[in-house]
Amino acid sequence: MSRTIRAEPLTAEDFAPFGTVIEAAGSPSFMINAGLCGRYHDLARPETDTDGTVSLSVGRSEAVTLPLSLTMMERHPFGSQAFVPMAGDRFLVIVAEDRDGAPGTPRAFLTNGHQGIQYRMNCWHGVLAPVTGPANFLIVDRVGPGDNLEEHHLAAPYTIVLD
Repeated sequence: MSRTIRAEPLTAEDFAPFGTVIEAAGSPSFMINAGLCGRYHDLARPETDTDGTVSLSVGRSEAVTLPLSLTMMERHPFGSQAFVPMAGDRFLVIVAEDRDGAPGTPRAFLTNGHQGIQYRMNCWHGVLAPVTGPANFLIVDRVGPGDNLEEHHLAAPYTIVLD
């Protein structure tokens, strides 16, 4: 059975049910550093349970091959997770609503290279998927006790394509 998902452009409105788009759009909130830097303030608020703390990491991800065969999705029950490209790399963002403890039908978004995302706590999502080559990402997520990773292997794969 062939199940194909076309990646759509990432917008804050379309991604809102799954989390937050992190980008410097429009005018800065205010100026800092003697007026030399426009700060886009408070773009995302990391979520964590009471036992965890927020951590910043850097991850290097290999590029995916398109079309992408989506066979597994994951979620993090104790905290949100954010990925911000460090060098303007475009990446696929694959998400799904929860359907009785399993991912529903996925949606795929393609970033413009200057957008990051923050998945809501417990949001089903695909793995990090840069499309132009290996890429470094700033990762903001929860560290602490407990297993903050749940994987779900799909009964049949989805094929993710670009237009």
